[in-house]
Order: sequence, then structure tokens, then C-alpha cells
Amino acid sequence: MASQNTPFAWLGLLKWSLSYTDGTSEETPTPMSEEDKAFLEKVMKDGIIDEGERMKTILRLLTDYLDGLKNRTELGNAKGQEESKAEQPKLDVDAAVEILMELRDIVEQIDYARAFSAMGGVQFLMGCASERDIVPRSIRSSCLGVLATLCQNNPPVQSNMLDRGAISILSDQYFKEFPSSPRDVDESDGMVRGRIIQAISCCVRGHALAEQQFCSHDEGRKVIESGLGLHVQEETLPEPPSALKKRCLFFLRALVTSDTSDASRVALFEPCVRRVASNFLNPVTEPEGEIREMGLGLLDMLLKKNKNTNAIHEMKGELVGLGIQRVKELRGLDGEERDIASIELEQWESFIVSLVRADPVTMAQGEVDKPGENTSPLLLK
Repeated sequence: MASQNTPFAWLGLLKWSLSYTDGTSEETPTPMSEEDKAFLEKVMKDGIIDEGERMKTILRLLTDYLDGLKNRTELGNAKGQEESKAEQPKLDVDAAVEILMELRDIVEQIDYARAFSAMGGVQFLMGCASERDIVPRSIRSSCLGVLATLCQNNPPVQSNMLDRGAISILSDQYFKEFPSSPRDVDESDGMVRGRIIQAISCCVRGHALAEQQFCSHDEGRKVIESGLGLHVQEETLPEPPSALKKRCLFFLRALVTSDTSDASRVALFEPCVRRVASNFLNPVTEPEGEIREMGLGLLDMLLKKNKNTNAIHEMKGELVGLGIQRVKELRGLDGEERDIASIELEQWESFIVSLVRADPVTMAQGEVDKPGENTSPLLLK
């Protein structure tokens, strides 16, 4: 079996797994444990057979399509192009994306998600998503979407991803996708980066060990900082796209307010909390209402959890002043505008009351040797 570091090794592993499940392989099976093989056979034979067979059909179509891309790239000459024309591909880019969406729907079922993982599906999806020079961006983005669905609320698959270094691999890929300049049209919409955040979030959320590993991983925290707009010094790139900021806000809230979070974890993300409090609450700096609502929700939940609210307390005066101004503005709206702003108004009213009532000593009671002291964004170090 080829090394995992070999380009397209992930494709070979999936092809081998498919040949094993349909009985055409003469090799001695080694990559798959006996437990995985038994589980895979049970799902494929005893489950909803149509979906099991359809999943294998989809994967064969994808491997054939990706094989064609790989071969054309490797040959890269007139002869290779003529040879590739002789074998008409069964899929084009749009069709490949469409069947990936169908695959996503299948692996929403937890048993099929585990079966796909046992076949090398995690390596396949991460490998395909990382082939920036060969695989079209829409297909790579779709692979990341399937990966997110595959592992969400599925501890065995989440553990599989952790064992394969998914946090490091996906974090590295995030920064490789970053636009090289403001004029860089490709990825200016943040599509692939947003999907990477989604995949990491689904891999980590709700899994205690995964949350711990991610929060202690510098590159992982840099991903969230970057997605919120905490860029490196002297960087001239524009603000992150709204969809990317929303995914990062959702993920950040899940990490700092989860049952396993504590004062030390919140302190690791203090630069992000300060960023939200400084830039995401005022319509002058953040025009999108949904992002302002998400930012307020995050800060309000941190106050209620009361694990480490140092950053909020330090900005208390500024936040109360902004809140009073916003409540006055929102209450002055009429008709449809008032209805649209109703959630933000309720959040501000609740948040201001919590801020005013908060005692500085109580707010810092979760502190452990001042874990947030002198915390600065990793991207600025």
C-alpha cells in the first residue's frame, strides 16, 4: 500500500476498499481491522441495501473521475490528451458535485457514516480537498461538506479523524487557501475556508478530547482568529467574508461555552472575545445584523457561564455606552425595521442588565492565576 504522504494515496485506498467490499480484490486485506470489516459488511448487506449499493456506485464514479484528472495531469502532453479523449469521462465537474451532495445525504445516517469511514472515507475526503492544483474548487468544497456531515455528532468518526491528525491537516489547508492579495479572485468568497471551518467544527464539537486538543493547538486557534479578521501585522487583505465570520463565531461560542470549558480555555480565546466586543456589535463596524446578534449572544452567554469574563469586564464601560445608544436607536425603529431588529434589541437589553449587575470580583471568580493576562492574538506574535 502506498504511503499516506504519496500524492493521491487516499484515492488508492478507497479503490482498494471498494474492490474488497464487492469481492474483486485478490490482495490480503491489511489496512482494515476485523471489526471494521465485519461492521462494513453488515451495513452493506443487512442495512437499507439500495443506499449501501448507491454509496458504492457513487464512490466508484468519483474514483474513476479523479483517476482521469490525475492521469491527465501526470501525462500532461499531446499523447496523454489523445489517450484521455479515447475514454470519455462519465462525470463532469457539476455532476461530480451533485453526487457528492447525494453522498452527503447518505452519510447523514450514522451507520453509513461509520461504514464510509471504515472504507477510508476520511482519508479520501481530506485528500481530495487538499489537491488544490488538480481538483476543481467546487469539488474540494463539496468534499469538505461531506466530511463535516460524516463526523458531526458521531464519536467513532470524530475519533478516527483525530487519530489521522485532522486538526493539523485542515488547519494547514485553511492558510493555504488564503487569498494571496486583495485582487485574488479565487477564494475571495471564502467558500473553501468556510467549509474547512465547518469540517473542523463538526470534528471537534461535542467530543471532549477533540475540544481539548483543538484548544491547545496554536494553529487551530489561529484559524478562528483569522476567520474573525485578526490578521497578521501590516496585512492589507479585506475583512473576511460574512459567511466565514459566522462559522467562526458559531464555533468559538461552542468551544468557550461547552460543558468542558473552563477559565483557562476562555483565556486562550480572549483575543477573539475582544475582537467580537470591539468590532462585531456596532453597525458602523459590522453592518450585518445576524453577525451582531451572534456576537451579542456569545458575550451574553460568557457572562452567564461566568468562567472567565476578564475581557468583557475590561470593556464594560464601552460596552454599556454602546448598548444604551443601540437600545435607543432600535426602539426608535418602526414597522418592518423594528421587527427585523427585535432580536438584537432583546439581546442588548438583557446584556446591559447583566453587565450593570456584574460585580468585578464575581466576574473574575473563574480566573486561575490570571490566565488571560497579556494574552495577545497568535497571528500578531
